[in-house]
Amino acid sequence: MLRALDIRDILIIDHLELAFQPGLNVLTGETGAGKSILLDSLGFVLGWRGRAELVRQGADQGEVVAEFDLPTGHPARAVLDEAGLPAGDELILRRVNARDGRKTAWVNDRRCSGEVLRRLSDTLVELHGQHDDRGLLDPKGHRALLDTYGGLDPLRAETRTKWRAVAQARKALQAAETALDAVRAEEEFLRHAVAELDALDPQPGEEETLDTRRRLMQQSERIREDILRAHAALGLDGAEGAASDALRWLEGVSDQAEGQLDAPMAALGRAMVELDEATQGVARCLDGLSFNPSELEDCEERLFAIRAMARKHGVAADDLGDFATNLRGKLAALDQGDADIKALAEDLATAQAAYDAAADALSDARTGAAKDLDHAVSAELAPLKMERAVFSTQISPGDAGPDGRDTVTFTVATNPGAPSGPLNKIASGGELSRFLLALKVCLTGTDSGLTMIFDEIDRGVGGATADAVGRRLAQLADGGQVLVVTHSPQVAARGAHHWRVQKKVTDDQTLSSVVPLTDRDRTDEIARMLSGDRITDEARAAATALMAG
Repeated sequence: MLRALDIRDILIIDHLELAFQPGLNVLTGETGAGKSILLDSLGFVLGWRGRAELVRQGADQGEVVAEFDLPTGHPARAVLDEAGLPAGDELILRRVNARDGRKTAWVNDRRCSGEVLRRLSDTLVELHGQHDDRGLLDPKGHRALLDTYGGLDPLRAETRTKWRAVAQARKALQAAETALDAVRAEEEFLRHAVAELDALDPQPGEEETLDTRRRLMQQSERIREDILRAHAALGLDGAEGAASDALRWLEGVSDQAEGQLDAPMAALGRAMVELDEATQGVARCLDGLSFNPSELEDCEERLFAIRAMARKHGVAADDLGDFATNLRGKLAALDQGDADIKALAEDLATAQAAYDAAADALSDARTGAAKDLDHAVSAELAPLKMERAVFSTQISPGDAGPDGRDTVTFTVATNPGAPSGPLNKIASGGELSRFLLALKVCLTGTDSGLTMIFDEIDRGVGGATADAVGRRLAQLADGGQVLVVTHSPQVAARGAHHWRVQKKVTDDQTLSSVVPLTDRDRTDEIARMLSGDRITDEARAAATALMAG
């Protein structure tokens, strides 16, 4: 609920402080007094798009502050939470318009964007008027209004869930098809490459082993002769044989040497062991250098084949095995692809069927809710002197989406047999006002904490019809808050709280002010609305009767 509105230096307002109340709040005044400026100011602080120039002549900036009650569970709290803004029982919006056009906004003393203000405004205020394209006259919102009226939110939530499942299934199928198409485009390459790699069967570390073996074989002829000489020098015909003879000779005389040969004999024994180990190592090397001449060719052929394959595929030789595994995986996916596509297509069909069932259920429920709404609006039109008019909620097939497959439009026919059409295309100004009021009375039970504003919605009606409009507005305000800008004394008489907007000229400067009215002041104001500038006793009596009725 809107508690207060503080306006400074906006158009012809220098400073106004307004404290609004629950129930029906009435704003009256002569044409041009500034009633529309109050709505412009409220729209400015709520982030609505309106006049470009708002700053009062001679002021550096204009400012509007609006204060709202924010009970627990109010939808505005979710908007604040999503925007990272503090929320309490009180919501204070402040917006400043500088002379150079810059606009700055705060929510509970925290800077915010105009977009956040507009999202908050959708949960705080609802404006209705003959030229309002944000509310009931906007066909884009009719489906949501019907759903809320019919209590169809659970069905709509179910439909949205099914729609998301369809979207996810379709995305998975498209991704699989795209991947399969990409693999199919290189199928010939994959099969040829895998066949080559399988035939070659390269092993990790094989390139280094082959390269070492190749270099060794290339060098073997050059080093083999020296190694043979070394082997001969170490063997029985060389050092090992000489050492063996020396040891045998020493052992033969060691008993006569009184122990002096023990140490030399032990050292010689150790040397023979080392010589034997060296001889065997050299022999193994010679064995390794022994190869068939064709072995070098075979080694080089495989080494070059591995390196050529690595260059061909742009990978390291040691990575050829992993590369082959990856290609085999792609081939397996290709071979399995048709089965996977079929399974995903079946998943999509199942999800689509579930969505269709949910959308059909929602459509059926909307048809029932539309009949109920049409009946309720028709019942409200009679007291508004439009008993011959026909209101109809048209449901037609639309594009499938998260909220179903229905297009919903509120239409009217002002007389039996006349063609029906959109509200703002068929009804005249006065008729449109009454249609909007009747529709809003029927929909008001679905609102949650909204302050409803009616801008001269009673224009073009008078007498008993205007009285019926006033009574419906009072009914609408019961338990909530309604602000109405009106020129109708019958409507003003139903107000629980009344302000008069007036204009005065001081020092060649025109300023607008808003005055709260006492009961006596209300009588005079309604009398003025009845009789004009000259208030008569008869007008006062008529005003008193209106207020009492």
